[in-house]
Amino acid sequence: MTLFRNVVFIAAIAGLLSGLVMAAMQSFATVPLILQAEVYEEAGGGHHHDHGTPEAAPGADVNGAAAHGAAAATPAEEEEAWEPADGFERYGFTVLANIVTGIGFALVLVAVSELAGGIANWRQGVFWGFAGFAVFTLAPGLGLPPELPAMPAADLASRQVWWIGTAVATAAGLGLIAFRSSLLLSLVGVALIVAPHVIGAPQPPSHETPVPPDLHHQFVVAVTVTNLIFWVVLGALVGVVRGRFTGEAKSLRDSFA
Repeated sequence: MTLFRNVVFIAAIAGLLSGLVMAAMQSFATVPLILQAEVYEEAGGGHHHDHGTPEAAPGADVNGAAAHGAAAATPAEEEEAWEPADGFERYGFTVLANIVTGIGFALVLVAVSELAGGIANWRQGVFWGFAGFAVFTLAPGLGLPPELPAMPAADLASRQVWWIGTAVATAAGLGLIAFRSSLLLSLVGVALIVAPHVIGAPQPPSHETPVPPDLHHQFVVAVTVTNLIFWVVLGALVGVVRGRFTGEAKSLRDSFA
């Protein structure tokens, strides 16, 4: 229980702080672009948020502007159309989502890194952060780039399966390359990283969208950069917090209560 408690404690602190950093970055980098895209979505007469991409990591795809249903709309339709109100409520939900996501990613990062001996300091944490960025943002984003409202997308279930498979394969491949000295295993690792992209990500029947290409390009760059910073900050914070509370311990099993 002590090991589990320590993992959760470190992940909670690092995830909370990194989630707040991500929310602050999004308010300047990605949210304005989403609001611009919602203008095109409203002009198109509908919402397509069910096509939100899973790879737009922590909170990148915030809720769009609320749709005002007709008076004759059924209760089920009204419930489905609910979204946080613009302003403080919407921003509050975005911050909360980023914190929860940050803690979740931090739990994964701490648990996996402990199997490799733990993150001893913030410098090692930065390298682990780069690895997390490659696994959860870069590799999936090559096949399924972040999407704006009003953009078409393939079936959600198919995209989720491909995204999860890509993340798992990339993590396994990086692990074989980084922690195994065998040339054969390194080649297997490279094959695992490449395989999802050879298979290909699910694509929509049509790529037609009212969103200007330049706007989408800016959004992809903004999401990628903010996620890179998020992962670097998360890894560094895990190293700092772990070092602060475990001292010179090589493993959390030898750490504080």
